Amino acid sequence: MTRINIAGVPEHFNYPWIQAIEFGLFQENGLDVQWTNVPEGTGKLVQLLREGTTDLAIVLTEGILKDISLGNSSVLIQKYVESPLLWGIHVAAQSPFFSIADLQHKKAAISRIGSGSQLMTYVNAKNHDWDSLIDFEIVHTIDGAVEALSKQQADYFMWEHFMTKPLVDQGIFRHLGDCPTPWPCFVIAARKDFLKSHTFEVTKLLELINSQIQGFKKQDCLAERIAARYQLQETDTKIWLEKTEWAQQNFNQLEFDAIQNQLIELNIMTKQLQYSDVVVKL
Repeated sequence: MTRINIAGVPEHFNYPWIQAIEFGLFQENGLDVQWTNVPEGTGKLVQLLREGTTDLAIVLTEGILKDISLGNSSVLIQKYVESPLLWGIHVAAQSPFFSIADLQHKKAAISRIGSGSQLMTYVNAKNHDWDSLIDFEIVHTIDGAVEALSKQQADYFMWEHFMTKPLVDQGIFRHLGDCPTPWPCFVIAARKDFLKSHTFEVTKLLELINSQIQGFKKQDCLAERIAARYQLQETDTKIWLEKTEWAQQNFNQLEFDAIQNQLIELNIMTKQLQYSDVVVKL
């Protein structure tokens, strides 16, 4: 049985993978899929790909493209979530900031350099015509962000809206607004060397996860189960499910070029990538 190591954030977007593993979908088809939760997010995920610690990763589009432009030997084998990621903009509940405009030239908490939480601060700055000179405080996880904001070591924190909402409901964070990604948010990335030696197995893996995704939203009591697993409100989970669309194909050339042109315009990337070097259709 072929072992495939895959990593992703411990968030609701990845519940189809968790279900598929728990249902034995991969195992009964000859694949030993081992999932690793990575709460630190995209910056850590691209590091794991670089190190060869994981074979595949469910990772933010902007983060993996930036890291590939910096030498990460990985490729995109499929879009995973077609819809944008809704990044909530949060401050400590007792902070003096009450609007996004108040955050210009303030320090942003980020999980790590190269993370989505860092890269989306540039998108947010661009949206509000701010300059891109932003100070950062590395906090590693959402728990680290709670500590940093409460101790005034950072002023604001951007993280997925619905995963952060419990902190807003508890009066720990104040939510000032949202910043959606201007591209499909999650992709499935694979190390080139692993893909080369396991093309058949990875192709089978994609077929199986796509079959799981096809019927995912039709499940009974799905919002209730997701809410219980990820400590979310069921009403919020239903809203999130309505907004979220999973994908079953890879980027075409036009989509890819449009995304990387935006990333270059935002100074997130400085190097132009070749579509045929980065996107693999299995």
